[in-house]
Amino acid sequence: MPRRSSRSRSRLILLSLCAVAVLAAGCRRTPEPLPGAATEPAAAVRQLVQHLHDNDLAGYARAAVPPAQYAELEAAWAQGHSRWPLDQLPLHDKLPALLATLSAADAETRLQRAFKAQIAGQAAGVRQAAHSLGLFGEQYISHQGDYSDDERAHYVQLVKALSAWAQAAPLSDPKLARSTIATLTTAARATGLDSDAALQAAGMTGSLQRLSPFAAASKQVLASYGLSLDDSVAQMRTGLASQDGDHAVVHVQYPLAGHDIDLQVALQRREGHWYLARTLAEVDAVLAAARAAAPPPVEGEAPRSGSGNDATTGTGDSLAAAAKP
Repeated sequence: MPRRSSRSRSRLILLSLCAVAVLAAGCRRTPEPLPGAATEPAAAVRQLVQHLHDNDLAGYARAAVPPAQYAELEAAWAQGHSRWPLDQLPLHDKLPALLATLSAADAETRLQRAFKAQIAGQAAGVRQAAHSLGLFGEQYISHQGDYSDDERAHYVQLVKALSAWAQAAPLSDPKLARSTIATLTTAARATGLDSDAALQAAGMTGSLQRLSPFAAASKQVLASYGLSLDDSVAQMRTGLASQDGDHAVVHVQYPLAGHDIDLQVALQRREGHWYLARTLAEVDAVLAAARAAAPPPVEGEAPRSGSGNDATTGTGDSLAAAAKP
């Protein structure tokens, strides 16, 4: 009789816990949309980030700039004058070397050996390094670098969130390290992009398409360490902070590693579509440098021309061909 009573109490406790969990899930409300969420500028930001969520790097690049500029960027890449949009990444110039290291035949063995020698079992040291790097990053971004006030505020929030995540993540776990190394080396080899020459031969669109599975694998690895970038994108909210003609400011909020990130981004309308203002400025500079570096046209050939709003390279047929995937 006492045993039966004990079992009854256990079932009652279990049922009560289940009921609490169900009620909690039912009471959890979806965050309210930000004011102006349905406007074109706010929707343009969500669409752009959705491409990254879907690991569609080529789609991101196409949505980031007007079509004529995309075609000219494709041509500049083929001529070795541009690596946009990869040059927007931190340490972008190290990407070919990173892919080469991960693609090497003995990559797994060498990386495992390096992990065991430098990181395995060093949880306290890794936490301290993450803390120190976070402090250094905050100080640098706060006082150095060519950032606008909004960018500076955003990057400081990012550094704080990522530093806190790195201090808590199991970065020194040997089992996770083995899985991480296997995932990244397999994905890197599949790209076939182990040098800048390989990137140039593949072309801008081709390189981005090959890198998309590697981006997916990288996000998978981060998620295994407790940092889900896809969850951040899924919960992102955008709204319209202000608009003045062809210029707008979009309010963006998203969670990252347990921190709420809040920022404002400037957008500009060109040819009837909204784009990130900083991206347009960077691309204008990249294309201006590419035009300056290009050889003069052969006598009788149509001159190369173009501006930030209407850039062309070569004939209309070559532009159309370059713009296709």
